[in-house]
Amino acid sequence: MKGSRALVVIACCSIMAAPLRAQSLADFYKGKQIRMVVGSESGQDYDTWARLVARHMRQYIPGNPVFVIENMPGAGSLIAANHLYNKAAQDGTTLGMVSRNIPNYALMRQPNASYDPLKFHWIGSPEITHRGCYARADSGIKSPEDLFVRELVVGGDGAGTALTETPLLLKNLLGMKFKLIDGYKGATGVVLAMERGEVEGICQTTSAFMGSAQHLLDDGTFRILFTTERDPVPDLKAPTVFAYAKTDEQRMILEVHASSLELGRPILAPPNVPLERIAALRSAFVAAMKDPALLDEARQMKLTVEARSGEEIAAAIRTVAELPAELVAKAARMTRIQQ
Repeated sequence: MKGSRALVVIACCSIMAAPLRAQSLADFYKGKQIRMVVGSESGQDYDTWARLVARHMRQYIPGNPVFVIENMPGAGSLIAANHLYNKAAQDGTTLGMVSRNIPNYALMRQPNASYDPLKFHWIGSPEITHRGCYARADSGIKSPEDLFVRELVVGGDGAGTALTETPLLLKNLLGMKFKLIDGYKGATGVVLAMERGEVEGICQTTSAFMGSAQHLLDDGTFRILFTTERDPVPDLKAPTVFAYAKTDEQRMILEVHASSLELGRPILAPPNVPLERIAALRSAFVAAMKDPALLDEARQMKLTVEARSGEEIAAAIRTVAELPAELVAKAARMTRIQQ
């Protein structure tokens, strides 16, 4: 009998433990704010996605904390990433949305990356996109082949961004004649410079470019030259730059660069956040991505939700981290501005 009573007591305690743990999580978040640090300026594509996710994610977090967006632009999200790793609260009340290039930037040991992407907690991404290189129709560049014989002036916005690193890589790796004019204020600034005729091209995610310049594609002012993934994207009707790689090493370096596309618009939490809070945040993100209200709002904003989990993002980053160090180092050298 004594043994039976002991088992009953243990069973009761086990049943009570889960609600107590859940209540503890709700108690932690109740009345709190979650600070979402966005590594771009207000109105940019990352900012748009961050605000959409924040509006719908809070209801799925125990305690329903309020989200507050804080824009921290600069150096292609490098300032935001360093802040999130070294200075932000590590208790689950601070999240970030940074450039998809931030993990590779650190793994390539580029300057001023004071963070380890393998130690961040990755929450998820609402979008997976493609990347293309575009040119003004009057630039004289009608196909990728033309880039091997004629220069194309493209705009960039600083180290660590695809706008800057993609043309540098393709110039140094494949010999394409890109001339980079750096220092523009984000992709929007480069597109405006293209309209004014200051620069002739840009390498950017296709979703963001179409969001800001679809009318200029439709009327023939701009054209897409190629995409940067291994496989062609049928809807874009453009070749892949992999068709111009001549060696296995060139193809592998292109794959390192293209791997960041798998990260989409990554949301992360700083290191050392308690794992039960990370689990709750990941679950809330997944639920928000299935919320009919979010999906309807995304459609109205002409955004396509194609979510990836935090676990998938972390696995993609580990894949690059496990590549031969000399290959990653070579890719890094080819994307540095001083070259």
